[in-house]
Amino acid sequence: MAVPKQKQSHSRSTKRRSQHKAANPGTQGCPSCGAPRLPHRVCPSCGTYKSRSVVAPSN
Repeated sequence: MAVPKQKQSHSRSTKRRSQHKAANPGTQGCPSCGAPRLPHRVCPSCGTYKSRSVVAPSN
């Protein structure tokens, strides 16, 4: 079985982990009002989900 000859340095490990960051969530436009919202969520400005009025608008 292959075994590393030397321990990997902290610097190399940190360089590799520098790309492990959280991505920004994608937003979509609400089909009824056009306001930006997260996918699969109720629109915070008009209160619709799947073209149905679910909750009263927050504004």
